[in-house]
Amino acid sequence: MLRADRAGVCQLTLNRPDKLNALNVDLFRALEAHIADLEAAPAGVVVLRGAGRCFSAGHDLGDIAAGEKLPRPNYQSHVIERLADLPLPVVSAVHGHCYTGALELALAADIILAAESAKFGDTHAKWALTPVWGLSQRLPRRVGTYKAREMMFTCRTYSGRQAETMGLANACVADAEFEAAIDSLASEILANSSFSHAANKRLLTETDGLPQRAGLAHEIYRGEGVGPDMSDRIQEFTRRSTFRQSPS
Repeated sequence: MLRADRAGVCQLTLNRPDKLNALNVDLFRALEAHIADLEAAPAGVVVLRGAGRCFSAGHDLGDIAAGEKLPRPNYQSHVIERLADLPLPVVSAVHGHCYTGALELALAADIILAAESAKFGDTHAKWALTPVWGLSQRLPRRVGTYKAREMMFTCRTYSGRQAETMGLANACVADAEFEAAIDSLASEILANSSFSHAANKRLLTETDGLPQRAGLAHEIYRGEGVGPDMSDRIQEFTRRSTFRQSPS
């Protein structure tokens, strides 16, 4: 796992390109360590991606067959939950393969950006497995329960454009534009208040699944309201507006 920090963006890269970034225990240990660092000292936005030809081909089947030695029960699912619960925006930038366990990992992000080369699929049923890293809950919330059933029952592969159409990916861009699109999305997020990002993410998470009336009450009475940077942001906006309107 590689980490690169630049101008508020923390880029975490799955780095087993010779194995198509297949997810093993060592990779999850490395990911957990980076998540712990981000919990202690948050960045502005996290971008999760894969090195080489793809995001990730999925859970390392060789490790499964050999019998993984986990640090604790349900280890990978706990790491993925910690990633999803980070108090800052998380983006999965997906190119090439993103299958099964890799899809579960990508779904932990707040936003999925796909390249046209992306190939999404859930193949649990192909191997007589069921999800244990969150797919049965997160996938239907993105694409709807019946599209999720189609994906889970057929084990089909879906392109980046298909993923965008079904709502699995927030956007799909040409491969040649992928790096620029990642940078542009991160810049848009960074331009806004980190206080609001964290507070809004908590609101969305804490009200997910509530009836509307209960969700509204939660927002009104338990929302965090005004952030410490509000005055500065309004003053800066006013200053710029005044400058633009001043006669030359």
